[in-house]
Amino acid sequence: MAPITTASDENTHMALLDKLDMHKIHKPFRNPNWKPPQRRNKTLKQVISEAQRKEQSLLATQNNSGATTPLPADANAVNANDLSRAVLEKNMQQNQQTQAQMQPQQTFTVPSYTYTSIAAAPSFKPKLKYCDLTGLPAPYQDPKTGLRYHNSEIYAVLKTLSTTQVQEYLAARGANTVLK
Repeated sequence: MAPITTASDENTHMALLDKLDMHKIHKPFRNPNWKPPQRRNKTLKQVISEAQRKEQSLLATQNNSGATTPLPADANAVNANDLSRAVLEKNMQQNQQTQAQMQPQQTFTVPSYTYTSIAAAPSFKPKLKYCDLTGLPAPYQDPKTGLRYHNSEIYAVLKTLSTTQVQEYLAARGANTVLK
């Protein structure tokens, strides 16, 4: 507040207030050195050409990786021992390479493996559980309704839901019970 003296009157007081007024000081909203980022949106033509380039590079790496994956004797059957077969064939390949170094006249082809040729075992990790209301990771489950929730704030909202809303959330997750 401006000091009041005997020499001050209304005009000097208003002049001092105008001088100290923060709203009259020009403050730019943006930094004067700020520049807009480069264009991030791509045209449809650019997206398609990038996808084609990725496919071509993928095909080129597959073509250069060696022979294609051999089919088993029965093409429809999936062998559970594909992994052990792969290890045995790799060992056999190493043995053949050492023999080929001794006898350079012989030529042979060895099948290569891709990620589609080996049958994977089922995962032992538990499935992740997500909140039915927010989609965030859900460490908690309401014992009364069966809905999963993220934290206490979501639990407070969950308590306000009606029975039909709870059934709709459970149906969206596929955990609802249908009575006949």
